[in-house]
Amino acid sequence: MEIFKEFTFEAAHRLPNLPETHKCYRLHGHSFRARIYVEGPLDPELEWVQDFARITDVVAPFHQMLDHNYLNEIEGLENPTSEVIAKWIWDKVHPELPMLSKVVVQENCACGATYTGE
Repeated sequence: MEIFKEFTFEAAHRLPNLPETHKCYRLHGHSFRARIYVEGPLDPELEWVQDFARITDVVAPFHQMLDHNYLNEIEGLENPTSEVIAKWIWDKVHPELPMLSKVVVQENCACGATYTGE
């Protein structure tokens, strides 16, 4: 069974690897949405896969790093595409949530990226 916990964060960024004429090269912001998915068997006693509070606790310090910040200034997010952000979150969260199955990052309601590990 797979469960997810969703988080939102407001952040500014720019994509410095694009041509200067591209709109995303310029500084702009998004209301990002990230979903952390955990997959595993249903615990027969608790009847859940993972405590949602555990997911929140693991994500909290990284959420704080992202929310209301300039993403380009965060180590590992110098070119903060949705793809890079999803992998960055995975790399931070996976050591504490080994049942992590995917991370989805949306920069708006129509665009996003999914990372499922390597």
